Amino acid sequence: MSALGFNNSLGIHPQAMQLRATRAEILANNLANADTPHFKARDINFNAVLEGESQRSLKMNVTHESHQRGTVNTEADLMFRNPYQPAIDGNTVDSQMEQSFYTDNALRYNASFEFLNGKFRGLKGALRGE
Repeated sequence: MSALGFNNSLGIHPQAMQLRATRAEILANNLANADTPHFKARDINFNAVLEGESQRSLKMNVTHESHQRGTVNTEADLMFRNPYQPAIDGNTVDSQMEQSFYTDNALRYNASFEFLNGKFRGLKGALRGE
């Protein structure tokens, strides 16, 4: 692959955005089940999964032929969260912590999006000779 290839220009940011979107789904699921008895909060170790991206290609499971094919499969990387104070009914979701994790993840997703947007503007300018 050439040094000026499309993937080299964008780096790992597209994979990071997909991973952040997947983490947002996991955190939203935790929040949705905050009152479900015996529900165990789950999360992924974002840094560990992203570090693994440089060594392996992550594939997203496709259950229907019209689904878009992605590159993230976090099922093996999905872990249970250890609660600071578990509920009496066995639920391990701490709503306030989950909301802070979700907000942090959303801010980082938006930052990656803005970074990629700047990369695309730069590539577009380079193609125009600006």
